[in-house]
Order: sequence, then structure tokens, then C-alpha cells
Amino acid sequence: MRQKKARVRSIAPDPRYGSVTIARIINRAMRDGKKSVAQRQVYGALDVVSKQLKKQVTEVVEMVLAAITPQMEVRSRRVGGASYQVPMPVSERRGFSLAVRWLLAEANKRPNKQYHTFAEKLAAEMLDALNGEGGAIQKKETSHRMAEANKAFSHFRW
Repeated sequence: MRQKKARVRSIAPDPRYGSVTIARIINRAMRDGKKSVAQRQVYGALDVVSKQLKKQVTEVVEMVLAAITPQMEVRSRRVGGASYQVPMPVSERRGFSLAVRWLLAEANKRPNKQYHTFAEKLAAEMLDALNGEGGAIQKKETSHRMAEANKAFSHFRW
């Protein structure tokens, strides 16, 4: 390591549910500092999903993120002039960050013809994730497949 570890910033819980997890999703969904817009969209999506599943919102968020969070990933490692993709376990913090990033990115990719608002797209992506399909789940499975395929290089782990 060449530099110090970055300090973990504490984040204020969201106003409606008092959840730090939901606050992090809102912050990640925010564009151009428009937090109230991001809150409206994320809360709208969470309301739709929780009504459909008849479960608490915080419970739904935990289930969705647990479905998307990867356990293994590959990281590049240079050994003797060659780069190897070395499989490594994903830390809890990084897994959470990847899950939120993938969820929002895949929701954003959904076509505008079918869904009118980001809230609808996010709700659809969450429901797909719970059913084991959708773009975010594909990303997780791709990550796991890459790790499995490169198992032979696991002895290069640092």
C-alpha cells in the first residue's frame, strides 16, 4: 500500500425510514445534488415493491441487496510481466457498494418506452433481482463465473 486507507465517512440515516442503507441508495441515485428528487424516486420504487410483496420496506431493501451482493470477484495482479485475473473474496463494504451501483445502473438502462419514471424502473429491477433475474443479477453471476474460471490463479492472491 502506498497511501493511507480512506476513512469511512458516517452517513445520516434517511428521514422516512431512519435507515442508513436507504440513505446510501438515495445518495447514489442522486444527480447534480438534487437529493429531494432522488428521495422521491427511491421512496416511490420502495413503496411499489413493498406493497407488491406485502413486506416492510427495510426488509425488502435487505432482501434485494442480499440477492445482488457478490461473494467473489477477480482482480488484476501483475506477476513477472503477465497480468493474471486473481479471484478474491469481496469484503462486506465493497459488496454493498457494488450491489447498490449495479442495481441503480441496471435500473437506469431500462427502456423509457416501457417505464415512464426512474421509480418504475428501479421497482422493476428490484422485483427482477428478487426473482433471480435482471441486469444486476447478471452482473453478479458474471463476477462469480469469472472467479470460477480463474480459480487456477488463486495462488497469486496477495
